[in-house]
Amino acid sequence: MSIASMTGFARANGAVGEFLWTWELKSVNGRSLDVRCRVPQGFEALDGLARQVAAEFLKRGNLALTLGVDDVASRGRLAVNRPALDQILALMKELDGNVAAAQPSLDGILGLKGVLEIEVPQVDAELMATRQRAIEDGLRQAMCELDAMRRREGGRLREVVFAHLDEIERLTRAAAACAGAQPGQIRARLESQVKELMPDGIAVDPDRLAQEIALLAGRADVREELDRLHAHIGAARELIAAGGAVGRKLDFLCQEFNREANTLCSKASDLALTNIGIELKAAIEQLREQIQNIE
Repeated sequence: MSIASMTGFARANGAVGEFLWTWELKSVNGRSLDVRCRVPQGFEALDGLARQVAAEFLKRGNLALTLGVDDVASRGRLAVNRPALDQILALMKELDGNVAAAQPSLDGILGLKGVLEIEVPQVDAELMATRQRAIEDGLRQAMCELDAMRRREGGRLREVVFAHLDEIERLTRAAAACAGAQPGQIRARLESQVKELMPDGIAVDPDRLAQEIALLAGRADVREELDRLHAHIGAARELIAAGGAVGRKLDFLCQEFNREANTLCSKASDLALTNIGIELKAAIEQLREQIQNIE
């Protein structure tokens, strides 16, 4: 099972006679599945269906669905309201000669409120049901296309994430090699500091010096942090290989990566290990940015 990105776009359209419909779906990153649906008046019942279909295909992401319709037949045509026109003509005849006024023009009469009307044909229940089924089929088609696009993007993310994990592993091995030289460096640095501070002719107890070196080496020991980093790298690779909605788990692993890298930097007793720790934190941040887009 592959991983999927949370970013995608899909469109589906169709027609039932002169009735045209279009679905547009857009998804972006989100902590959970958040669906927003915009439908024209008269199609409000599709909101619940849209949420149900989205839950069948997606686990996480902010999803916006928009339905547009254009019923050519329902645009209507202009018609004269004969009863209203007859009333107006009768009043004009009745008032003719009693009121000093110019004869009204045809466009003036037609411009009176209620004389011209738009006739909208009625849609029977069977035709409405046919349109509804076509729109519902289109929704599933668009959702399939969106899911396919998110999975294609997930395939590209998979390669990017593996590359970042390889870099983190390389830096972890470099940190292990650098940390292996720390006890000797600590001893040499401590002996040098003792020589500078102690007056000439006064010897330092070798046993006490060995105790101090052991204490400092223990505080600077980063083997546990490096072992956990290796374990986290393996766990991340297994999650990606397993596929599915693993984004949350990978995000949690990134937090653990950061915790170990921060501890490593705080324990580092030389510049080389500190620099590796900084590079490691940068690589982990790059990994986290990519993981934020995984479902």
